[in-house]
Parts: sequence; structure tokens; C-alpha cells
Amino acid sequence: MKKKVKAIHTGIYDPIADLKTWRAMPTQDINNLDPFLFLNHHGPQKYGPDNNGLPFGPHPHRGFETLTFVLQGDITHKDSVSGESVINAGGIQWMTAGSGLIHAEVSSDEFKKEGGMEEVIQLWLNLPSKLKMTEPNYLGLQKDKIPAVKTEDGLGTVHLVSGHYNGEKGPVESLTGLFTSTINLSEKGEFQIELPDDNQVLLYVINGNIDIDGHQGQTHQLIELSLEGNELSFFANEDSQLIFCFGKPFNEPIFAHGPFVMNTAEEINQAIDDFQSGKLGTMNI
Repeated sequence: MKKKVKAIHTGIYDPIADLKTWRAMPTQDINNLDPFLFLNHHGPQKYGPDNNGLPFGPHPHRGFETLTFVLQGDITHKDSVSGESVINAGGIQWMTAGSGLIHAEVSSDEFKKEGGMEEVIQLWLNLPSKLKMTEPNYLGLQKDKIPAVKTEDGLGTVHLVSGHYNGEKGPVESLTGLFTSTINLSEKGEFQIELPDDNQVLLYVINGNIDIDGHQGQTHQLIELSLEGNELSFFANEDSQLIFCFGKPFNEPIFAHGPFVMNTAEEINQAIDDFQSGKLGTMNI
């Protein structure tokens, strides 16, 4: 049974400081796609020499994970637990906030000096109640550590972060069994996959135009699909780049307040108290 398109949501332009940003989720149209909580698309944007770089200084998180795709430019990750890592174009950052930490996502000194193109997508991945207070962790992977797996027709490439595809395994072990990837499809290329029943799909068009279930998805659009069905296919009307992920919904209450995502209001209040009392650590940049 094929998955059906329920709705197509166009991201909202919502710049952060001087950084061009399209927010695909949450918006007035869609709050989340359990277990996927949030998607921000920053750039593409050209920075000149002697720029200030990305504007994401130190801030806290608790109760979920972040997956950051570095499409162009770079990101310097710093946090109160694991230290520092610079990831370049084609790489990813996977951070388990869990019980809580403070981190910053800024540009490298080289990028701030020289400038260049920058494009980044960040996705928030929920954790179930039993894992929300798990130990924080960070993993940064460069492009050469991420398998590039050809699609069946040879006209596409799946950059596999977690999960399995065509006999390959992604380098990240998702705590919740998520499949995560980016896909590049050449014009007329087709992507097909069988996935477990009742899994939620997150499909976002970074750029390009695809046909799926009789609908078109275009740049900055999030395609909401039915939970029912275990077959999915789409093809590219032009060269296209997408984020494609899927996982089983948790079906738990979601209480979100800024950088904290928990199950109850009381847990949110505790997260705020813990942050303000310094229990999530400290850091300076």
C-alpha cells in the first residue's frame, strides 16, 4: 500500500539576525510530525569577508536530539560536555541533548575571515519519555564518513546518516531507530523505498521540484504523508535535493518551551530551573 500525500506545507520566511531562514515546522499549518519536531532551513546565503558568521551563540537544550545538515560553508559546534568540532559542507552534526547541555553553533574563524556560501538545515528529533534524561552526546561527521548510495535507477544518491538502504548502513546509531538522509536526484530520477508500517515520513524539498502521489513538491516545501502505507516513490522534474527521514511516532504528550521539549509542564519548569541554576553546565565563546 502506497503512502498518500495529506498536505504540502510551504516554509515561512523568518530570518534570524542577518541570516536568511525558512521555517518549515512548526508553523500555523503544522505543529510537528511525531517524532520530528522542528525544521529550519538557513540560507543559501553568501557572506563577504570579515563577517560575523552564524548567529547561534550559547543556548540550552533538553529532551530531544538535533540533526544538522551542513550543505554549504561550515559550522563550529561547541558545547558544555564534548568540546569543539568544525564540520564542513556535506557533513552532519548529531547532538543528543538528553538531560541537558549548553551549546553554540557558529562559523569557523576561517569562514568569518574569508566569507563564502552558507546553507544549513537543522532538524529536531524528539526523544520518548524514557530517554529524555539520557546522557548528552555529540557526534560530528565530515562528508567522507557518510555513505553515498546510488538509487535503483542510478539517477540519484542517498546520503545515509542513520538506518539502512540498499545494503548500506548509516554511521549514526539512532537511539529511536530513525532513518535519516539527504537525497540528490537528477532530472527524471526516481526514488523508491519500502518502509515499516505506520512510520512517519519527513520529506522536505531543499531545492528543485518532485512529483509524488499526483502532487508536486517544490523548494522550501514540507510534504506531509499518511501514516498508513509502507511504499513510497517520487521522481524529480528537475535536479532536486531533499531531506528524507522516517520513524515510528511516540504518541506521547509534547510540551515545548523554547529550547526545551518534555512531556509535561512540570518537566519544562524543572528544565528552566536547572538551566538557571547552572545544572546544564556553562560555556564561553
